[in-house]
Amino acid sequence: MKEFTKSYGLNEIALIPTNKLIDPELVDISTTIAGLKLEVPVIGSAMDSVVSPKTAGLLGKQGALGILNLEGVQTRYEDPEEVLHKIASVSKEDYVSLMQEIYKEEVKEHLVIKRIQEIKKHGVITAVSSTPQSASRLGPMASEAGADLFLIQSTVVSNKFQTTSEEKNLNLKEFCKSMPIPVMVGNTTTYEVTYDLIQTGIKAIFVGIGPGAACTTRGVLGIGVPMATAIVECAAARDKYFEETGNYVSLIADGGIVNSGDICKALACGADAVMIGSPIAKAKEAPGKGFHWGMATPNAVLPRGARIKVGTIASLEEIFHGPSKSDDGSQNFAGAIQTCFATLGVQNVKEMHDVNVTIAPALQTEGKIYQQAQSLGMYK
Repeated sequence: MKEFTKSYGLNEIALIPTNKLIDPELVDISTTIAGLKLEVPVIGSAMDSVVSPKTAGLLGKQGALGILNLEGVQTRYEDPEEVLHKIASVSKEDYVSLMQEIYKEEVKEHLVIKRIQEIKKHGVITAVSSTPQSASRLGPMASEAGADLFLIQSTVVSNKFQTTSEEKNLNLKEFCKSMPIPVMVGNTTTYEVTYDLIQTGIKAIFVGIGPGAACTTRGVLGIGVPMATAIVECAAARDKYFEETGNYVSLIADGGIVNSGDICKALACGADAVMIGSPIAKAKEAPGKGFHWGMATPNAVLPRGARIKVGTIASLEEIFHGPSKSDDGSQNFAGAIQTCFATLGVQNVKEMHDVNVTIAPALQTEGKIYQQAQSLGMYK
């Protein structure tokens, strides 16, 4: 008989304080991803509504990182602004067909190079992504153009891909050896797959399938593992590999993270950083113009993402460093993470991994009847 296991999302857990407090000035919230230091453990999702060359530069200036999707509108169109305006203007009834039409345009090699150079002009870490099917072509091109990090990202990734087409098959170990820059891979949710992948030479792994605000994979395919459980499982594989080899592979929690409290809980579960989309799509400078959509939205055969309206709440500087004009954890991420660390009695991300976590089904409701009734605070 098939047995069911219990899994938990970030909204179902809470962090338990230790027996000490620390002055926030003694806290270091920086992290190292694939050998490169970030002052804030946050990465902007490789989505067209989140990261453009401009926002990648701005995110870098905030101490974070933005990853540009090399198969998005930025590399398909000379003037992506015109296309982004169309996406933001179309009705919800027509957006899927419009997106499918827009993403039929071929990726242009000269635009790949141009966009990477546009990010580099900002003097920040330059990170880009592609699907596994395009990695062999776009990876070397990105490296030659000056990219610092290359992410291979798909809804689900595995080192044991079976296909009858050699063109679709990517030997990840050989690819990592051939690339002069660090290679990162996502996404996964299990111990076994994570352990298998990190043996190929990748420098970071992304965890999360289906929890993104604009993603409909869980509804369309029924696939996914709640984030808290997924992070813990994959972090265990990462730690086991480190014990055996001395090689530490960074782990990034990707999806289902909507506020600063979620960021802190993901770090406590074992993540070295988080990748977020919708919280950054709310920035005044975001390319989505108040909207956000997943990378599987324009799939020509089976779309798995919605275009959601997130609105515009603040500048990127306010979202990352404040001052916050909101009480819901949507602004001043750095300050919130620093305060959380200090309150828990931990000084850095590594110590955060050892914080005790409890299952907390009443976390979102206990004592919050007025917030819930009036759509305030945690219920905005």
